[in-house]
Amino acid sequence: MKLEEEIKQKTFRNEYHKLAVNILYTHGWLINHHAAFLKKCGITAAQYNILRILRGQYPNPASVNLLKERMLDKMSDASRLVERLKQKELVDREICPEDRRRVEVVITKKGLKLLKDIDKLDDEADQIFNKLSASEAKTLNDLLDKMRG
Repeated sequence: MKLEEEIKQKTFRNEYHKLAVNILYTHGWLINHHAAFLKKCGITAAQYNILRILRGQYPNPASVNLLKERMLDKMSDASRLVERLKQKELVDREICPEDRRRVEVVITKKGLKLLKDIDKLDDEADQIFNKLSASEAKTLNDLLDKMRG
């Protein structure tokens, strides 16, 4: 559906203004779909992001600062997310023996298994993009990269 129909706005200042609104609207749309998908797995999108970072580090631990640097949503509280994941037994958290101010986090076997189970649902998750061809998805990725570059 066209943006104008979705938000009930007929005109924009120019195509750049429409693009900004379209990206923001699409971001919210995508976040809502992603959140609903992950809710079935019992985690939030921010928790999923932390687990994916930790899986990439595995078997090495990651500091909370490293998690903050690599998170997609820079506004999320990494320490709080780690605590929630620890309560779910998806991560372990320990004080670094060399630097007592530093906390090291590592994904648990249970966390790895959860991600493996979610990976099996990749095709379902990708259905949100089924209106785009692989070539169109690549073009859109290239354009978004160009815009940020």
